[in-house]
Amino acid sequence: MASLKEPILKILSKTYEPLTMIEQRFARYDMAFRTDEAGRPILLFLGQKDVNGKIKGERYARRLVFDKDGNTLKDHWDSKGKASAQNNG
Repeated sequence: MASLKEPILKILSKTYEPLTMIEQRFARYDMAFRTDEAGRPILLFLGQKDVNGKIKGERYARRLVFDKDGNTLKDHWDSKGKASAQNNG
């Protein structure tokens, strides 16, 4: 998994409950993402859940940059390599 594709980006472009870890299924993958204080997904784990509830797979971090008026200057996801996320269900 190199870069995130449009169907996943569509899920990640929505706003969710602030400061929460959200888990859901996407196609054949388990995904979990943490939201910031505004409810925007900022950290993503995508892969397969193991017997302990951890997702083994890829980790991504969102880069968000705003100007002084709150307009988005940068919004992209960077691959951070292999990782696992603790199930915070």
